[in-house]
Amino acid sequence: MKKTIAIAGLGWLGKPLAQHLSFLGHTIKGSVTSQRKATALQQSGIDTYVINSTEDGLYGAAQGFLKQVDTLVIMIPPGLRKNTGADYVLKMSHLLSEVLKSKVANIVFISSTSVYNDTQGKVTEKEVPLPETQAAKQLFQVEQLFFNAPGINTSIVRFGGLIGGARQPVKYLAGRKALEGGDAPVNLIHKKDCIGIISNIIKQDAFGHIFNGVHPNHPKKKEYYSQKAKELDLIAPEFSQSEVDTQSKQVDSINLEAIIGYRFKEMI
Repeated sequence: MKKTIAIAGLGWLGKPLAQHLSFLGHTIKGSVTSQRKATALQQSGIDTYVINSTEDGLYGAAQGFLKQVDTLVIMIPPGLRKNTGADYVLKMSHLLSEVLKSKVANIVFISSTSVYNDTQGKVTEKEVPLPETQAAKQLFQVEQLFFNAPGINTSIVRFGGLIGGARQPVKYLAGRKALEGGDAPVNLIHKKDCIGIISNIIKQDAFGHIFNGVHPNHPKKKEYYSQKAKELDLIAPEFSQSEVDTQSKQVDSINLEAIIGYRFKEMI
């Protein structure tokens, strides 16, 4: 069944998702935060709106963006790593207010495995996140806002570290020394599997669920990044030999296979 799908945030993941869903025959709308980006995307054939969600309110033609939309995919990053003191919860509550005014019935909210903290060890969707940082606490709160919103069926997708194309985490670690956490497992996912998971949720109307989007293989960081550095002809990062006896987070999923029958296609 062909649908009208709106994607809030046509960035590194949102743009190829839009292209994929369009290829499948769906009608796609998208949003960005600047007219320059919108013009470029419109020229590529994507119906694009300029929408800015701020602490003061939502600016742009939100109702035009949401008009006649069956499913809304939200992938607006919190942008909290810079410790600016931004209120992500307030920003997203303005977006939710506009969604509640519309006829949108289904939402896929893209979140992160950062809502789990390291002391939780091995986790699946059965575990309730215990966010530790302020950024993670805000993200988890926004998850709950949308998941519990009246009249809307929301699925939460918590992606691990995103890789694919030029985006390879080892590039930021190459040549560094005395890194900690070498024995900790990686929690990563390829961009193509991100797109596959979101597409399958929409295709199967699998709303009202929580999915951990992480590849099931979890090699140790020191082994994984050494191998990736070798493959990319980079200087391998060096991890500290003395490991502190602390628990590390490993994120797995039981819902991806049980609910949407998803099998991973790309290696990390």
